[in-house]
Amino acid sequence: MKWLIPNFMKTRDDPLWIESELVVVDIELTGLDVNLHEIVSVAWVEINQGKIALQSAQYKINKDVQKLAQSPIYHGISEPEIAQSGEHIEMILSTLAKVLDRKILVCHNASLDWGFIQKYFVQHGLSVKPKVIVDTLKLEKKRLLRAQEVIRQDQLTLPACRVRYGLPAYQNHNALSDALATAELLLAQVGQLDSQKTIKLSKLV
Repeated sequence: MKWLIPNFMKTRDDPLWIESELVVVDIELTGLDVNLHEIVSVAWVEINQGKIALQSAQYKINKDVQKLAQSPIYHGISEPEIAQSGEHIEMILSTLAKVLDRKILVCHNASLDWGFIQKYFVQHGLSVKPKVIVDTLKLEKKRLLRAQEVIRQDQLTLPACRVRYGLPAYQNHNALSDALATAELLLAQVGQLDSQKTIKLSKLV
């Protein structure tokens, strides 16, 4: 996947992370293959001035899912719930595009989430350009490598990363709770990197 090159890396402008508008996004899927599987639900929440803006939180279920297969075991979303509460994916994406455009996208495992989101954007003719992508999984992996720790794959899951920062347990595999959990994790990671909140955005990339 072609990764985004931050605008601030092309210029001398390197803003503080706290001055940036961030959108934390999580998705639930029918599987992990971007060529075969579908988005079931999408959720996002914004971080402004270093604080989670709870009033910005949104949770959307994709009404156009064709085949759930065994995925409800993980995300718990059933066909009746989709029929009752779902929205057409094009409407969901249009809303997300307006929120995300020219802001900072934050995900836990961005290569997976952004890969699916980008595919859907292309399919529906939407052009969305986040300024840059911040991946809390990659941030944690870098931290563990700096500490010269041997990293197992299960150490990089969202719940496992949260445990290391003393963050409380939560119900995972729900897009909204995962988005909020990722937002909290990012704040904890930044707090450990720089408690004075003077860290540059480029240090999170």
